[in-house]
Amino acid sequence: MEFTDFGNKLTERSGILELMDDLGRPLKDGIKPYPLGGGNPARIAEVEELYEKRLYQMLESSEILSVIASYDAPQGRMGFIKDLAAYFNKRYGWNISDENIAVTNGSQMSMFFLFNLFGGKENGKDRTILFPLMPEYVGYADQGIYRNMMKSVPSKLEYFSDHTFKYILDKDAVSEYLDCHDEVGAIAFSRPTNPSGNVLRDDEVEFLSDEASKHGIPLIIDNAYGLPFPSIIFSDAKLIWNENIILSMSLSKIGLPSVRTGIVIARKEVISAISNINAIASLTAGSFGQALAGPLITSGILEKIAREEVMPFYRKKSEACQGYIREFFDGTDYYYHKSEGSIFIWLYLPALKMGTIEFYQKLKEKGVITVPGEYSFYGSEEQVSGKPYPHEHYDKCLRLNYSADDETVREGLRIISEMYRLCSV
Repeated sequence: MEFTDFGNKLTERSGILELMDDLGRPLKDGIKPYPLGGGNPARIAEVEELYEKRLYQMLESSEILSVIASYDAPQGRMGFIKDLAAYFNKRYGWNISDENIAVTNGSQMSMFFLFNLFGGKENGKDRTILFPLMPEYVGYADQGIYRNMMKSVPSKLEYFSDHTFKYILDKDAVSEYLDCHDEVGAIAFSRPTNPSGNVLRDDEVEFLSDEASKHGIPLIIDNAYGLPFPSIIFSDAKLIWNENIILSMSLSKIGLPSVRTGIVIARKEVISAISNINAIASLTAGSFGQALAGPLITSGILEKIAREEVMPFYRKKSEACQGYIREFFDGTDYYYHKSEGSIFIWLYLPALKMGTIEFYQKLKEKGVITVPGEYSFYGSEEQVSGKPYPHEHYDKCLRLNYSADDETVREGLRIISEMYRLCSV
């Protein structure tokens, strides 16, 4: 049996497949797991109590039966969408309507739709998606229907005396790339950035928005960890949207990963396109997450619990994780990215004498699951020609999810530090 080019492209071994496989596949018998990979959010009691109360309301009123017994429109559950528009208009002073919002089966699906709306073949031209700050989310790398659709600009680096560093947007390089590549169909980035925990400043977002507008292309922002929910941002930032921005949001990191509810906010023609694709690909998005979370969003309760419970919870977890790193890696050559948001620490191990894909396998034998960094660097011309990504961090970084209980995170980091010492130059 032979697949098409499209089939082969989407069924090849990929970083996101490996990541998700690790979430569900058990380790060998007798190996205690230390799951620091994947993107599962933590189970936060206050959040789960909120959903449990809402579920009882839905059951007692028989609302749950009407939710699961009927399809919604391809655009989504129209009551949910109208309420969302009213919420964002009141909260942020926007001027959007129900024609500016669509719902998908998760933000991963949203980004797949968007990348292939603006990247790929168009009147004989190969349109591309430009990522202005590498590394980026492993799940984007293979989402293009066509090969070599994803392009990127390497970031600048700034190191600090406390063993931290930060990726910096190279504005000049981004402007130069756009001026020289009229095939770019959209600019895209995550904020907070998965995997590094970076948060682009408001002025950097506005710069990218201006550049996109100048070149007549949209700016796609993946806001899965951002404001107003789940609000996992530790730095000063505001939610930015205009008609040239496509904002992708999610309910996953506010405790509902399995209900697969993505939200896209964009100009009307983009929403119409997303709705059309929804109808073809899946008829419509699942209704359950919309019905469950809708009243919690419009009442302001979900934003409040994100701000008062979820964000402080992850900030505390991040600080604990950083403390373990400093404790166990003391005396080695190490750095980690400044933790500004998301649920990950991005660990740089410059003395590692192998790539992190190989190191990841060695850690897995010890029960420690991580995400190797190579998968998060993609889209350079060097890679197309068979050379590694032109960045010193390319094969020396690990993404660590610190959502697990503190003892699991602590012991996992201790094992990583021991293995690093054994595998250092």
